[in-house]
Amino acid sequence: MKKYTQEEWENICRRCGKCCLIKLEDESTGEVYYTNVICRYFDEEHMCCSVYDKRCELVPGCLKLTPENVDKLAWMPKTCAYRELFENKKSSIKTTIKGRVIKETEISEEEIEKHIVDWEDL
Repeated sequence: MKKYTQEEWENICRRCGKCCLIKLEDESTGEVYYTNVICRYFDEEHMCCSVYDKRCELVPGCLKLTPENVDKLAWMPKTCAYRELFENKKSSIKTTIKGRVIKETEISEEEIEKHIVDWEDL
């Protein structure tokens, strides 16, 4: 993979917000399920993380995507620009989560399974 500057790497992102969706994993099968629940720090108006520089500290499950790890993250949406870059695919569906999500602070943890979605663009 090409060497990227930090700025070049950050600019690959389409700001779709899909990686900020809360995901559930079936421990017995390893299958990952997306929900329409978004991280509390996601700013839907600006389509970005409101605490970007501190996100990995504030959200233990948040990962910093790098050229070294993006190919190892099976849960990355198939329409993610980073995933498409690694898989050498042409840009596909360019939809966002805007208008389709609720904040994790708006539901209880017990309700999260009720919010599993099967969107075509994940």
